[in-house]
Amino acid sequence: MIIDSGYVDVMGSKIYYQVAGNKEGKPLLMLHGGLGSMHELTPIQQGLGQDFMLINVDLRGHGQSPLGHFPLSYQRYQQDVEAVLRHLAIDRYAVFGFSDGGIVGYRLAAQQPNQVSHLITLGAQWRYHENDPGMQLLASLTADFWRTRFAHDVALYERLNPQPHFTKLVDAVKQAWFDSTGSGYPGQQVTQIQCPTLVIRGDSDFIFSLAEAVALKAKITNCHLANLPLATHGAHQEHPDLVGMMVQRFLSRSNKSLGRAA
Repeated sequence: MIIDSGYVDVMGSKIYYQVAGNKEGKPLLMLHGGLGSMHELTPIQQGLGQDFMLINVDLRGHGQSPLGHFPLSYQRYQQDVEAVLRHLAIDRYAVFGFSDGGIVGYRLAAQQPNQVSHLITLGAQWRYHENDPGMQLLASLTADFWRTRFAHDVALYERLNPQPHFTKLVDAVKQAWFDSTGSGYPGQQVTQIQCPTLVIRGDSDFIFSLAEAVALKAKITNCHLANLPLATHGAHQEHPDLVGMMVQRFLSRSNKSLGRAA
């Protein structure tokens, strides 16, 4: 059930959000992946919504949030999300982030340790490696390929976005993917993450390798790693019950540390 929804004006765009689930529950920020929208996280939210207040955000240019005129970056996504949270008067929350959303989650947890109580990522790289096979795969991605492979998602975007231009969005998102500056991947900043962290990946993920996941686990003090068999990059859509259960159990272990602004 949707509790609240709307737009927040942020730096030349209007960022769309929805609040759903249990309005008395603890805040759980839900961040989708690149070229997706909040709707891709629906498969795991039914169970979570019974206990948590789910804050869904369409990242800039995605879903119902127009692209605007500024270049995309993980820093830009982060700033947009922070503006939504301020608008909602939420000062402490947990994060679930898939792929690009998880990268934003790393940045939030590293830079706002007093606000992020728990971090859960799925298929989310944490540093830039030009020669990483996953990066090489992303470099070859085109708008035409995405239209063919994810026709339903593109049709939804073109129906919902106030200023749809999918080819332009793909080009902008690829700029974020290959940003090797401080506005991109958190890199060594992940060592600043203090909250309990759960890193999930599908065993056949073609973007976020097991070696990178293990290296990340060694960087974060209180970090758990789940490598899911028979799953690829979008494990939350392939095995929603399993991923949802893992998120629920991880958060419930120390649920008392979550809070909400008065």
